[in-house]
Amino acid sequence: MTEYVHDNAPTRFVEAAGINFAYRRFGDTAAGRTPVVFFQHFIGNLDDPDPAISDGFAADREVILFNNTGVASTSGEVPDTIEQMATDAAAFIDALGLTRVDLVGHSMGGLVAQQVAIQRPDLTRKLVLVGTGPRGGVGIGESPADIGALFGVKLPRQEDMWLPILFAPTETSQRLGREYVERIVARKDRDASPFGRQVYAGQGAAIHTYGTTKDPAYAILKNIKVPVLVVNGTDDIIIATINSYILQQFLPDAELILYPDANHGAHFQYPERFVTHTRLFLDR
Repeated sequence: MTEYVHDNAPTRFVEAAGINFAYRRFGDTAAGRTPVVFFQHFIGNLDDPDPAISDGFAADREVILFNNTGVASTSGEVPDTIEQMATDAAAFIDALGLTRVDLVGHSMGGLVAQQVAIQRPDLTRKLVLVGTGPRGGVGIGESPADIGALFGVKLPRQEDMWLPILFAPTETSQRLGREYVERIVARKDRDASPFGRQVYAGQGAAIHTYGTTKDPAYAILKNIKVPVLVVNGTDDIIIATINSYILQQFLPDAELILYPDANHGAHFQYPERFVTHTRLFLDR
């Protein structure tokens, strides 16, 4: 699979639990490293991961991107719980014949990745959580109206909606954000499958329930036994940065990195730095 990179890896399909999952799989399998599976943010699809990150990982390991149930070109109805999303994601990984993987979860994808690590400890080797938080975390699922409205904006190039959501309002962060957008729109055969209201409704309900179901002393995090790398920006407006501190404090084995002048998409703002830090974590 080494002939493929982010922008030309074919979209494939695999059936699992009655769902036809769309995915892309590429990278170096000869190095013998554990494959990395990316879990998407709210209303994200196959085209939203940063090529600078996925190709950075693919240089010496296999990378797998996928749409969860009901999203874009994957069949089925979007689950309205994080637990069911995790069950479906694990079924997808099983269908690929993989028995041990590293998980990289961003935002909602970080919630799902945590749940996979809890439900399927046999499957998860290491966990990277970016711009996310714990069950019952501070403000998760309770975004103010002005923040929620950012996801409904219609623009000539719709991908530009991510600039205020993922990047800080500073000149430097917005410039790096525009570079990210240029990277994700470069692929010619993008996943153009439409998003219905059910995607917004199902994922929104799942995040709201997960965030508002309080977990005293974040006890559930003790069930995640694998090493975890937590990454965020200094001022995350979507899932407040305080939640990254909570993850680091209450997970049994976690370390935390915060990137400066950065918002919810800190790893997209500093992709080379993120790849370097994450590879060091995954390889030791």
